[in-house]
Amino acid sequence: MHILVINCGSSSIKMAVVDHQSADRAIKLEAQRLGTEDAWFAVKGQDRTPVPNAYADEILPQCLRAILDALPKNIEIRGVAHRITHGGDHFTDPVVVDSDVIDRLDTLVDLAPLHMPANVAGVRAALDVLPELEHIAVFDTAFHSTIPNRARQYAIPQDIAEKHQIRRFGFHGPSHHYVARRAAEFMDSDIRDLRIITCHLGNGASVAAVEYGRSVETSMGATPLEGLVMGTRSGDIDPGAAIRIAKKEGWDLDRLDDFLNRESGLAGLSGIGNDLRDIQDAAAQGDEKSRRAIQVYAHRVRKYIGAYAAVMGGVDAIVFTAGIGENSAIMRHRIAQRFDFLGARFDEDKNRDCSVNSQRPIFEISGSNSRVRLLVIQTDEEVAMARDAATIILEKFRVNNARAIPIAISARHVHLTQEHVETLFGKGHQLTPSKELSQPGQYASEERITLIGPKSSISGVRVLGPPRDRTQVEISRTDEFALGVDAPIRGSGDIDNTPGITLEGPAGRVELTEGVICALRHIHMHPDDADHFGVVDHDLVEVAVEGTGRDLIFGDVLIRVSPSYRLEMHIDTDEGNAAELSQGTEGALVETGGFARLRRKRIRPEQRLEAAE
Repeated sequence: MHILVINCGSSSIKMAVVDHQSADRAIKLEAQRLGTEDAWFAVKGQDRTPVPNAYADEILPQCLRAILDALPKNIEIRGVAHRITHGGDHFTDPVVVDSDVIDRLDTLVDLAPLHMPANVAGVRAALDVLPELEHIAVFDTAFHSTIPNRARQYAIPQDIAEKHQIRRFGFHGPSHHYVARRAAEFMDSDIRDLRIITCHLGNGASVAAVEYGRSVETSMGATPLEGLVMGTRSGDIDPGAAIRIAKKEGWDLDRLDDFLNRESGLAGLSGIGNDLRDIQDAAAQGDEKSRRAIQVYAHRVRKYIGAYAAVMGGVDAIVFTAGIGENSAIMRHRIAQRFDFLGARFDEDKNRDCSVNSQRPIFEISGSNSRVRLLVIQTDEEVAMARDAATIILEKFRVNNARAIPIAISARHVHLTQEHVETLFGKGHQLTPSKELSQPGQYASEERITLIGPKSSISGVRVLGPPRDRTQVEISRTDEFALGVDAPIRGSGDIDNTPGITLEGPAGRVELTEGVICALRHIHMHPDDADHFGVVDHDLVEVAVEGTGRDLIFGDVLIRVSPSYRLEMHIDTDEGNAAELSQGTEGALVETGGFARLRRKRIRPEQRLEAAE
């Protein structure tokens, strides 16, 4: 499927007609220096057309007609993908553009005032020229919508934060997602088994922690200003220092905004501009400011990599991408040093020889004895956007008569090994089934134990059977705070690098060193159900909730497929209470693929929830 990809900025426009499968470009167009006397646009391979003092929204229709006129006759455009900088709290996936979407985008302009006005103007202009096509908005912030609350919240009063949508959103999402997937493919691994740190280093720069396919941390925040040192942006700065500068200089907020966004970063540190190549040349000639700029830039990236390795409890791959990440061997050298403690060993010769292009888009620069893979990957946000748009378009026209999916609420419980059963209840003890659960062969036992945490204990916790190979404790967020443990959200069985706890039974105690999790919401499926829905084991889907007086969406629902499973979705007690779910509900899959969603039908009170107590 050929998709017209549009990236409309305040001073430039980039367009390409992309085959979403092969990544081939049928045609490309570029416009640069918009808003100046030297503004121009050109279809690749053709002469430039001067457009003095023109802005993006003014010349976009002309650019569209130029690219359509030059498009080979055998190429049919099936849809248009628009890059949108900020999705706010509402847009966490690509969406089909309609009037309601445009109205909501208008309300988000002040969240990214440097980018959003041109983004939205580009959408409007393209809709006027190509009204018959599907237009898909792809958001820079969407990939980071999975960041947990603990990482996204600023420590400010939450009424103000919610009123003005002030939280950490993150940006460069298509790039981080694209190179993380390419890294997994290169490593011949499933991205859902890997912890990857992706470093998008260009004029705009950010780092992301991609844990098992999901973004869990990123350096940019509510705006693209936070985080790394960038071309002209300061990145992290003490807000008190910014306030002090403004007061001492007598600046208003607009002047402070210019200072932090357009006069700082590499340009401010070096005093010679934002192009790293010029700064490196000046540093080689002895310019101390340029040397300091390089040192500060590298230090900031290295600091974030170390922090994100700690956040994920380790790292399997570190990826460098974008203009600086792909092309500056000197900066990669400075950043990747001293990571031996992570198991990341850098190969100087490979780094010097590294060159990525369309023929060789991935180059490994780690040593043969490195446990962590160090990769340089050519990013391709246009392909990422084209694939997102193609997925939406294909799914919109897919007819899917989905089966009903029961939704159950699962309370805190414990799975024990037979060894731990005997330690807690006596030598030779066997679990006593009390009630069969919805999943074949599983049961709630008569046995109960006490969980003892650093802060408090919870008694009467049900043991589920039969015994497993590893002991696992599944609790809710409320339980987590009550016990005083920091339990990660994980799929059942994924207990490496998780906290431990003390288990107490009538015959003894077990001191667990790991095994406590908050269970990721999940759906059990038989392989026949998975085939019907078009999903596979470990896919992540969404569940839209209706019929509770308000619309809710459960995101990141894990698909679990096994011949022994019966179709059912499980959420924990906290989520069931927060969603105000009454007993009895079912779901129906209405979209599948990369943006699969389960939409819950209206509650049928006569149905009953099967719960594990």
